[in-house]
Amino acid sequence: MTGQREAGGGSHIDTDLRQAIADATAELSAAGIHSARVDAELLAAHAAGVDRGRLTVVEPDAAFVDRYGALVARRAQRIPLQHIVGSAAFGPLMLQVGPGVFIPRPETEALLEWAQAQPLPPDALIVDLCTGSGALAAALAHHRPTARVVAVDDSAEALRYAEMNCRATSVRLLQADVTDPDLLTELNGTVDLIVSNPPYIPLGADLDPEVAQHDPAHALFGGADGMSVIGPIVAAAARLLRPGGRIGVEHDDATSAATADLFARAAAFTDITARRDLTGRPRFVTATRIE
Repeated sequence: MTGQREAGGGSHIDTDLRQAIADATAELSAAGIHSARVDAELLAAHAAGVDRGRLTVVEPDAAFVDRYGALVARRAQRIPLQHIVGSAAFGPLMLQVGPGVFIPRPETEALLEWAQAQPLPPDALIVDLCTGSGALAAALAHHRPTARVVAVDDSAEALRYAEMNCRATSVRLLQADVTDPDLLTELNGTVDLIVSNPPYIPLGADLDPEVAQHDPAHALFGGADGMSVIGPIVAAAARLLRPGGRIGVEHDDATSAATADLFARAAAFTDITARRDLTGRPRFVTATRIE
């Protein structure tokens, strides 16, 4: 299926491909997907085996229509795009994801950017609590290849993906419960930086089908108020961080003040700062271990 090329201006996408993408956009929009056009193009690129930016030069083979139609049908069922294509972009990385692991969100890149900007020694010790797919750990290990990075999660399935995503790094993966008061006691007082994107959604929150039906509930919900994991993380940071060490913890939109208050009540931190993501929403709190 090659179709006819349009003369003159426009994107010069193969006309049959253009129509297929238009039809897919309409189908996905009717299914309630707000990013219908983007998803339709990404699925077309996946079906054609090219990057999205090369859709202008691709000439689909004869089997493209069936492949593409099957992918679009799955997305219309509100299966996450990342599960369909098997990957998710995060910062400079393309991570492997699928059923059983939380899909990293672009919003968490604000926490990543903050962490990357911290002044650390070359052999810094970094701990990622609730690592999930290994997104933060892998990105920080790539950014600081001489650092020591420890990534913790209690889900064996999540760690299976983290192992794949951290394979080219020296990240040490540990299956453990971050709420365990004895977590990583051998590192007490030595950690330079802690990052965490823990389960923080309050129980009963209204979620899109892609999240409610496909992200593991264990990675989403942080108790009735969304704070049941953040509290133990703050306590762990108080003993793990060296004096002057820093921590950044992501939280729900509605719990920024509560998260900052936990750090204040721990009486072990200074420079407690509520921060926003690129959309302007309250996203994470940072703090420094008192010298």
